Amino acid sequence: MDSSNSVFDRRQSGGNFGFQIRQFRFPEDYPTVYQLWSQAGSGIHLGRSDEPGEIVKKLTRDPDLFLVAEQGGHIIGAVLGGFDGRRGMMYHLAVAASHREQGVGSALMEALEERLRSKGCIRYYLLVTRDNADAIRFYEARGWHLLDQLCAYGKDIA
Repeated sequence: MDSSNSVFDRRQSGGNFGFQIRQFRFPEDYPTVYQLWSQAGSGIHLGRSDEPGEIVKKLTRDPDLFLVAEQGGHIIGAVLGGFDGRRGMMYHLAVAASHREQGVGSALMEALEERLRSKGCIRYYLLVTRDNADAIRFYEARGWHLLDQLCAYGKDIA
């Protein structure tokens, strides 16, 4: 995935379920992706950093790390990642409820990982709420593990 405009076609076994992964386009994709995030359940906490102006700032840094999965012209999943030059981060991963358990989330993560690797990233992180058992199972099945020695802190500075 070396081109920021790359589009990948992903087929599940038997070719019954096809979708493409492409780079997020602002502003046209924003309303749909924001709605997807807001319907994802308790695992995604939306805040000021998810408002349009903040997303534009994010896109000036690494637009190639914000991806959507699309089927028939409709966005069915999205992942927002970042890279600071040392470590990567997956901020939001969401798949429409009607398309879960069909490989969309896994494909989005794989696409993000490929792009992070191409930037020289050797490790990336994600945050998940302790009570989000479905997400924890999903991540652990894909090789993620709890970093018990770490705890997350946050501080608003603006």
